Amino acid sequence: MLRFTLATHGMVLLLAAAMLFGGPFPALALGYITVFAWFMDRIAALAAPDHPGQEFPAGTGLSVSLALVHFPLLYGGVWTLAASDAMTLDKILIFIALSLFIGQVGNANAHELIHRSARPLRRLGIAVYCSILFGHHASAHVRVHHVHAATARDPNSARLGDSYYAFALRAWGGCLRAGYAAESRLRKGAGLHPYTVYAAGAALSLALAALIAGPGGILALLGLSAYAQAQLLLSDYVQHYGLHRRETSPGRLEPIGPQHSWNAPHDFTAALMLNAPRHSDHHAHPARPYPGLDLDRETMPMLPQPLPVMAVIALVPPFWRRLMDHRARRWSEAPKPQVKRRPDPAYG
Repeated sequence: MLRFTLATHGMVLLLAAAMLFGGPFPALALGYITVFAWFMDRIAALAAPDHPGQEFPAGTGLSVSLALVHFPLLYGGVWTLAASDAMTLDKILIFIALSLFIGQVGNANAHELIHRSARPLRRLGIAVYCSILFGHHASAHVRVHHVHAATARDPNSARLGDSYYAFALRAWGGCLRAGYAAESRLRKGAGLHPYTVYAAGAALSLALAALIAGPGGILALLGLSAYAQAQLLLSDYVQHYGLHRRETSPGRLEPIGPQHSWNAPHDFTAALMLNAPRHSDHHAHPARPYPGLDLDRETMPMLPQPLPVMAVIALVPPFWRRLMDHRARRWSEAPKPQVKRRPDPAYG
């Protein structure tokens, strides 16, 4: 667990120092999650085994601490960005660094929490998503994405040839509607609809931003939330681009397998993002806590660069397609891989 704690809380400390003290810390925070992360991936620092075995705990303490620190960082960022009308270099650096942290680390952690069986942990993950005005993702991800990933029925699975921009426009509204429909079918009118909770959570977040810094606080929250949501959608775009489940008979699709998600073996960003780049094993075992996620370089498609680097490349569609289309076609046409099974660890 030490590698996850060092990678994530190193960024937390730099962001806090950037907001409290300014000086070199805004640049250091942005450099940490970009240049430093890239360099550490290149030298394979904090290397983790592909097959973590039985020794890992559930990592709940780190997840809870990251979720709790999310709120002072978010609203501290709102206060910092709206403190005056002047747009300074420090504000720009803090805005980018904080948005990247929320979109990459905060999202990965909230995603972990909404998959946990304990209700308080799920609610904590939902609260994180609501704070950035994206509460419906908690329903759409579990009820839609994990059921229909790598098919046309999943708004968050990018088709071969999709640009990120076309995908993002379709995915945001698509997952909003699909998540609502899935929750409505499940509840059949009984009980409080989760979307009521998501709307109330978003309203509360906006009210807090207004209380902290007035109209400027609302604008700051909207900007941070939009950038963080774009990061989340970039992860979805990269992790399933061009991979699809084959039709085994009319109207029936093969089960989702390791070949239907892109993975990244780069160790530092895996630690920073709580093993989110080990995406195939997450789909195979959604309840498996992040420290125990497996990686198989033979049966799982591997990205040529770390996940955050691929997200940047995805912003330039011609470069992205040149790099990824032939890889996606190769995996789509390959025989179904033989999955190497291992028992779930007994997590504590």
